[in-house]
Amino acid sequence: MTYDPISRTFLDFFRERGHELVSDGSLIPPPGDPVLFTTSGMHPLTPYLEGRPHPLGRRLVNVQRCLRTTDLDEVGDCTHLTLFRMLGSWSLGDYDLPRSLRWGYELLRDGFGIDHDRMHVTVFGGDEQVGPDEPSLRTWNELGLPVELTGAENWWSNGPTGPCGPDTEIFVWTGDGPPLGTPGTDSRWMEVWNHVGMRHHRHPDGRLSPLRQPNVDTGMGLERLEMVLGGHRSVFEGAGLVPWVRGVSGGWGLRDGSLRLVADHLRASVVVIGDGVRPSNTGRGYVLRRLLRRALTTLWRDDASRTLSDLPTGAVRHTLDGFGQSGTVDEVRDVFSGEERRFRELLRRGRPVVSRRRSRGPLTDEDYRDLHDTHGLPRDLVDGLLAEVS
Repeated sequence: MTYDPISRTFLDFFRERGHELVSDGSLIPPPGDPVLFTTSGMHPLTPYLEGRPHPLGRRLVNVQRCLRTTDLDEVGDCTHLTLFRMLGSWSLGDYDLPRSLRWGYELLRDGFGIDHDRMHVTVFGGDEQVGPDEPSLRTWNELGLPVELTGAENWWSNGPTGPCGPDTEIFVWTGDGPPLGTPGTDSRWMEVWNHVGMRHHRHPDGRLSPLRQPNVDTGMGLERLEMVLGGHRSVFEGAGLVPWVRGVSGGWGLRDGSLRLVADHLRASVVVIGDGVRPSNTGRGYVLRRLLRRALTTLWRDDASRTLSDLPTGAVRHTLDGFGQSGTVDEVRDVFSGEERRFRELLRRGRPVVSRRRSRGPLTDEDYRDLHDTHGLPRDLVDGLLAEVS
């Protein structure tokens, strides 16, 4: 089962249960939103989760492109991606969390064919403000799944203030043989789906008050689910990543973590460009610049002659088509090539500057600030140049 069949199975399941389809939005939030990129399926729905009536009703479903940079240092392993698609379903003051859990279990078991014995769940066990999530605990016990009670790990919020509530996470065993241990003790348990009982609002002083309406918000990473269903060891074996893995491996000879990082960052950059962003020194443009420069740094680590001119064009076209973007391969190539030229020039000018500064002794925070403010050299780039000097 690949990509599109997974999406169709998910969407059809919820549409049969009265959910209306919300179209996939851009990575760019609407004007006035302080967040640089859409980070989850619920992000565009925040006003409706806070009580505004949604024009499509109280039951919604979609597949939303998302981009997160909070885990950049982990990209390169087998499960983390900068760009991913999130399968999401919502109840805006309609049905409760236990119903969502029952539907989730039914879809995983019957719709996707995941064996009951390969599932494990976690539930919020309570803290000093809110008691244990008893309804979810009862539901999972009735369904016969093993349950682990936790604390902050099962409390969801979109930030220090705003909508929040207890969540329950569904894990699937990805190892060979019968399941062992629990999600907290064995990494072969893969978290695939999070169901949030969004019924509180956290204030700046830490107080909780009830939301105008209790909601249910669920999110499941499509690429991770595809990994589980395909019996893969990595999300990079999925339909959306394989063209990049082949292109990066065949074109530049990268392997393992370096291959995965470059494939991830270039794929994410293509979609960011397709949604209208161009490299710059601030905001969204700086995120794009950072992704491209991290990819280039990895490419040049053992061969400075590598160039984005050798970009795997088939992978670019596959990604643009897959995300329904109207951009062309030539447009992407022009952005990539321009950024590569600027980065090579910055490195050429930066090496002697960093070398002179390093000759005085270890760099201080003040040195890093000056190198950034005066010479345009960000800290991660300086660290890379220091590694060369060493």
